[in-house]
Amino acid sequence: MLTLAMTPHLSVPSTHFDFKTLTLDSTLSKLFLYDAEIEDTHPVVEVAELFDNYPILPGIILKHQGKFVGMVSRRRFLERMSRPYARELFLQRPIQSLYGFIQTELAIVPLETGIVKAAQLSLKRPAELLYEPLVVEIGEDDYRLVDIHQLLVAQSQIHKLTSRLLDESHYAQQVQTEKMVSLGRMVAGVAHELRNPINSVSGNIDFLINYFDNLLCLLNCYQEEMGIKSERVKQLEEELDLEFVLEDMPRLLKSMQIGSERLTQIVNSLRNFARMDDRKKQIMDVHECLDGTLLILDNRLKQGIRVLKDYDKIPLLDCYSGQLSQVFMNLLANAIDVLMEKKEKQADAEWEPQIEVVTRLLKGEQGRQGVSVKIIDNGSGISEENQAKLFQTFFTTKPLGKGTGFGLPISYQIVTEKHQGELKFKSQEGVGTEFEVILPLSSSVPNPELN
Repeated sequence: MLTLAMTPHLSVPSTHFDFKTLTLDSTLSKLFLYDAEIEDTHPVVEVAELFDNYPILPGIILKHQGKFVGMVSRRRFLERMSRPYARELFLQRPIQSLYGFIQTELAIVPLETGIVKAAQLSLKRPAELLYEPLVVEIGEDDYRLVDIHQLLVAQSQIHKLTSRLLDESHYAQQVQTEKMVSLGRMVAGVAHELRNPINSVSGNIDFLINYFDNLLCLLNCYQEEMGIKSERVKQLEEELDLEFVLEDMPRLLKSMQIGSERLTQIVNSLRNFARMDDRKKQIMDVHECLDGTLLILDNRLKQGIRVLKDYDKIPLLDCYSGQLSQVFMNLLANAIDVLMEKKEKQADAEWEPQIEVVTRLLKGEQGRQGVSVKIIDNGSGISEENQAKLFQTFFTTKPLGKGTGFGLPISYQIVTEKHQGELKFKSQEGVGTEFEVILPLSSSVPNPELN
């Protein structure tokens, strides 16, 4: 805290205050606080001399037997003393005789008050008090003064800083969004290129199974008609291990069929996720979106994370499906990161990392309906200090290079601004975290049956 000592003498600060050192949450302790006080039994002439000798002094703290009783501001003092005969009447009298004429309502604020808040409080005062210095309470019977001009300059500097940070945040968010859109286009292109050969394989698997069944029937027919097999046939069957081939071939074809179906699901999930630049809303099945996102993350989930799904009967949603996929991807990926981090530190073998995905149909006021999607993990939880910063741009608890600080802010923007929904969370350290996405249902979407 920078002060100007004045009890009873003054020392003018020799350095110019650098307003550029201020931050968004700077308090009054960062400003020059004028430490000038005088007993109310002293003559008025001493106050006049102090104001004459030190033109930067905004006012003087007034005390009576060491106890705070008020403040004499330069402006009101000079205004009173400039009246006819005022100097002859008051200069040699105690200050308390003058104070009754210049006393006004005081604005007293604690030292830890933020600069922006203090400026707002000052500007809310009546016009005649607008330029009166603020009284800053340091401790018991310990007070300082802050000059209003200095306070407003500091507020202006913080306003500029806020604007600059907002511009940087907006620019960085635009860059991140463009990256996601570019990634989405690339993924969409890859998914499109994969889709044709996968469809070819998937579509031909059924024919292959039918062909094998037919050939097996024909082979059985040949064996029945041939009766006794020749030595050459027996030798060939043994070389080919025909018995094993006939037993293993159905399993092999079934495995290929399951694999091609899974590839189709993955490609479809990638295509849905890739719709980052949705121009208009589309009808979407929430459960398909969640299952597709889980499928994309399946490789990470295989590292010992148990997934529990508790799905309610949910109607279709009219939404930006690609952007909602991004929200679910962010929330699930964050949950996986937290669980893997705890797993590395967790010595208790009985603890099992777990993610629960819950969907519910909500009924609100006037019969309005909505959809709730909860993603719950049993990780380490979030500290109260970090909870207050969770949706701030650039804020991340992840190590350098692993977190951008954009995932949750962008998710919040997608849910609240693009879908007029809500993104809530609750967390307890050592227990886990729950994120809830609440989306309104559109009356324009036909839902004759809940799917």
